[in-house]
Amino acid sequence: MTILLIDDDEDDRKLFFEVTAEVDETATCITVGDAEEGLAYLKDRNNLLPDLIFLDLKMLGMSGQQCLIEIKRDRRLMVVPVIVYTTSRDVKESIILKNLGAAHFMTKPISPDEVYYLVSFALGEVWN
Repeated sequence: MTILLIDDDEDDRKLFFEVTAEVDETATCITVGDAEEGLAYLKDRNNLLPDLIFLDLKMLGMSGQQCLIEIKRDRRLMVVPVIVYTTSRDVKESIILKNLGAAHFMTKPISPDEVYYLVSFALGEVWN
């Protein structure tokens, strides 16, 4: 399984990458630092599409919501499940994101143990 993490927090990216390797040593985790970089990676046809995208909602520049809209507009990318991964706990926002095509809305974990659980859950689910 290949996961693409789009998150502007370098510490969060590093922890997510390390936990993914610990949870499943066969999984590949690709991390990028913002929505524009994530879209550039996804639209580059030389890159294999990930099986799953974790998308931070609140980033500088293009927001995670706008990035989700762009992903779901693209016929090639729209099939990739996107999990919105954010500090927000706003139920209305989660409904909006679900209506925009998010596969799931998760509150961003604080501790390494919570990240471990989140990655374990995501790798164990069938998203398509």
